[in-house]
Amino acid sequence: MSHFGFENDIHSVLRLDMPITNAPIARWQRKASTSSSTNTNSLSPNKSVNRSVSLSKTPSKTPGKNGKTQNTPSKAGGDRFIPTRNNKQLDVASFLISKENEPMEEIASTTAPKQKAWSVTLNGYDIEEAKILHLGGKPLNAPEGYQNNLKVLYSQVPTPVSIKKSRYISSVPERILDAPDIKNDFYLNLMDWGRQNLLAVGLANHVYLWDAGAGDIVLLKKMEDDGEHICSVSWSKDGNFLAIGTSDCKVELWDVQYQKRLRSMDGHLARVSCLCWNDHVLSSGSRSGLIHQHDVRVADHHIFTFGGHTQEVCGLTWSPDGKYLASGGNDNMVYIWPMTTGSEYQAIHSLNEHQGAVKALAWCPWQPNILASGGGTSDRHIRIWNANSGSCISALDTCSQVSSLVFAPNYKELVSGHGFAHDKVIIWKYPSLSKVAELEGHEDRVLNLALSPDASTVASVAADETIRLWKSFEKDAVKKPKFTSSIIQQHIR
Repeated sequence: MSHFGFENDIHSVLRLDMPITNAPIARWQRKASTSSSTNTNSLSPNKSVNRSVSLSKTPSKTPGKNGKTQNTPSKAGGDRFIPTRNNKQLDVASFLISKENEPMEEIASTTAPKQKAWSVTLNGYDIEEAKILHLGGKPLNAPEGYQNNLKVLYSQVPTPVSIKKSRYISSVPERILDAPDIKNDFYLNLMDWGRQNLLAVGLANHVYLWDAGAGDIVLLKKMEDDGEHICSVSWSKDGNFLAIGTSDCKVELWDVQYQKRLRSMDGHLARVSCLCWNDHVLSSGSRSGLIHQHDVRVADHHIFTFGGHTQEVCGLTWSPDGKYLASGGNDNMVYIWPMTTGSEYQAIHSLNEHQGAVKALAWCPWQPNILASGGGTSDRHIRIWNANSGSCISALDTCSQVSSLVFAPNYKELVSGHGFAHDKVIIWKYPSLSKVAELEGHEDRVLNLALSPDASTVASVAADETIRLWKSFEKDAVKKPKFTSSIIQQHIR
């Protein structure tokens, strides 16, 4: 029996059509079983569904025995993605790996330059110094001769009043000087403050000089005829020479250092009520309505004459750049004349909006084409003019006679002296013309104003025979000074 059983086993092994029970599972069967188990698990209600895995499967075609293709699902998760790396990325990876093995001290000493080098290599610039926006190139220059008329209105240059919020303006003058026998005449210009810090004042038929630094008083001139009187005084630009206009129609030129009269210039037919310098040219206005131009360097001093006013010329002032001469008269007119040496002596602008005599005139130091003018009792207005176009920029009713105007550059303000009916000095903010302060104390109308060389003090002379010095424009005047019980009072003579 055992021999028969052995033969049966041999035949069973040699038969190829029988299944091999102990052999490993075929590859295609293993794949089929794996996919079927995955599908079964994904549909099981007891396990979470991973839709991203099932949706990411892509069928692949595998050739079978018959030459036909069979679709079989690929492994869960999809195909691998192999990125393309360039040499720069490999260098960066190598640098990062090697950096981990370096000591901390060496890393600290070499980190900054290496990081900058790699940043420039990878990005083309250093990230630490990178800017989001960068504007290059210089702004275009304005055409030659261009003047921005709105600069005075929209200037962004910081002034002391905008930097320092608090500013104390004393309501009492720093000093009071006596000015006896001063002529109470609206049309005269009897005070001027020179660059050498000397204040010149015409009192009756005398001219006195007061040294604001030392306090000394000097009698410069006394007229020979007691019936005549001083009508106007004006300092040259350097403050070394003083021009004096008199009631006997003369213009005298004095050397202050030697207290000597250099020359006397005739030509006017009436009193000389106003004077103004433009380098070596001296302008003089007369009651006759004429304005003479004198070249003080030559013997034949008279150059030419401006004739436009029909009544007394009581105000004269040259622009800071020396291009224009402004004149005001008792005929309520303001004329702007050009600096010319030709044969045509015509005014470029005739301004007729004032309703009273115009004595107060002032050019803006920081805007040479801006002119301020003030009208008399019948007008009472301060008007701001554009000398280039001749247009009135703004006007303000002060409700009082305007006798004098001065620009204070330290705070960009306008100072006005007034007669009837207020008799005081007012500080206005420019260009808004809003009131900053009122300086009261004079008992009669203010005749003239003069600004000190450092532009910190304004002097006012009035018909009450006093000169008051108002130190209202100091750049560093922030704290209120200590009150002094007495005011320094000094006599001019």
